[in-house]
Amino acid sequence: MTIASALWRRKFPDLPASETRLFHTEPGTQVSAECHWQRNKLGSPTLALLHGLEGSSESGYIVGTAEKAFATGFNVLRVNQRNCGGTERLTPTLYHSGLSCDMRAILRELIERDGLSRIFAAGFSMGGNLVLKMAGEWGGRVPPQVGGFAAICPAFDLATCADALSAPQNFIYEARFVRGLKQRMRRKAALFPEQYKINGMEEIRTVRDFDEIITAKYCGFDGADDYYSKSSAIRLVRDIRKPTLIVTAQDDPFVPFASFEKSGISENPNITFLAPRHGGHCAFIASGSERFWAEARIVEFCLSNSQK
Repeated sequence: MTIASALWRRKFPDLPASETRLFHTEPGTQVSAECHWQRNKLGSPTLALLHGLEGSSESGYIVGTAEKAFATGFNVLRVNQRNCGGTERLTPTLYHSGLSCDMRAILRELIERDGLSRIFAAGFSMGGNLVLKMAGEWGGRVPPQVGGFAAICPAFDLATCADALSAPQNFIYEARFVRGLKQRMRRKAALFPEQYKINGMEEIRTVRDFDEIITAKYCGFDGADDYYSKSSAIRLVRDIRKPTLIVTAQDDPFVPFASFEKSGISENPNITFLAPRHGGHCAFIASGSERFWAEARIVEFCLSNSQK
């Protein structure tokens, strides 16, 4: 199901053209978002969507969710993480799973500059970790305009996910991620040659290798284990104080279900947890009108909470 959803050629006839907007999130750093505004922008709820590792605002699950949300009356932002979606020039820094500050800055700008009063954030995989991390860091200090959060197959225990990716049966996924990460790093080094030296890239075979040799070195961590420990949202889910939807599949090939069972999710009354037996990684292909089941659950959840 994971492979099928990635290869599925989807069309989105009901999503209007977007407006590109740049958000300043840290000094010297901008991120790009594709924005779809309702005619009654201020009177409509807003959903900001964040993609996973090596994805972008054009990832099928992001555009699919955006189409569903827009049709239901939401303003929608399809957010690119740093360097993603062809935005490497917008920051001298790299992207990684600890940068919850970017999404937090976007939501604050929507509140303070745009005057939006009902905002939700949702992320997939790596983006799900970032959204949950942000929610946990905010704790009880979430701006009142933020109505809740959603995460689909969140990679919120990074060390466990990296180990799962290295399992022999997952070689096809890891090879794809590693190839994309290396290509992105080469583009980054070409843009900022004085900042990034990519000697030793030939030694990288796994995502953990990449995080040990590249992410940790250039993002201020003492190795991959330190990066995983400090950036994983699993340590913060107990602190979430706003309505939150978490959806994962028990057969996700590289986000092990066991990490959810030990996370403390069940002890937090603010979290709605859905874990069907099948669904793969961010796929959840279903029969009937809800072909991509998890996308519909995000919109349903946000719509329900926007009316409270």
